[in-house]
Amino acid sequence: MPGILEGKRLLITGVLTEASIAFAAARIAQEEGAEIVLSNFGRGLSLTRRIAKRLPQEPPVVELDVTDDEQLATLARRVGEHVDQLDGVLHAIGFAPQEALGDDFAQTSWEHVQTAFHVSTWSFAALTHACLPLFGERASVVGLDFDNSTTAWPVYGWMGVAKAGLESTSRYLARELGSRGVRVNLVAAGPLRSMAMKSIPGSVAFEDAWEKRAPLGWSVTDTEPSGRACVALLSDWFPATTGELIHVDGGYHAVGA
Repeated sequence: MPGILEGKRLLITGVLTEASIAFAAARIAQEEGAEIVLSNFGRGLSLTRRIAKRLPQEPPVVELDVTDDEQLATLARRVGEHVDQLDGVLHAIGFAPQEALGDDFAQTSWEHVQTAFHVSTWSFAALTHACLPLFGERASVVGLDFDNSTTAWPVYGWMGVAKAGLESTSRYLARELGSRGVRVNLVAAGPLRSMAMKSIPGSVAFEDAWEKRAPLGWSVTDTEPSGRACVALLSDWFPATTGELIHVDGGYHAVGA
């Protein structure tokens, strides 16, 4: 029986370690029949090339720094050397300097805030635009979020504001690109012991809260549920869903104290 991504061609960013949601999504996508291309840059590029060998089939890896305009401008051509079309993109990119995290929120300089927004928010629109030339009649763009639309989290600092901006960006992209057959959605995962979460000071507080309050329970080391959600949104199983935020958090978002 063919998988739900049979014949699909995907660009997946952010595959850095086996503990990442992006790695889980890449593995499941291949198991479901997709042909994938990975991307990263700098020191992360060699790490991605190494981790790519642990996937069911080793995919090609292209260089992409989402803050580099030239690399964005040439992305479609370079990805096009490996696949003739893209049916979906997973944006698994986020970064904030340490100075923009923690509880000194009002004291953070614009220099550090700007970096968080550039990498974590603006890049979602920039990556989508860079991939448009490769999209066919229909395509799906999926991003990774930590739900910040109505809540201020401890220690998350300006990354929380950048993620709230990501949610708004996804809605505007969904509005503008729907007529081109492009769906744009986000997956809001609970806390996982990825490199991104480990870089946040005091992030263990998130783990404790989820383990106590999530109705379905929560494992901070299990990326499978989030990876499956990404794959489902990249498939044709949600043909009329766009501008949506899908929670994969054990139900934590739905309950009070």
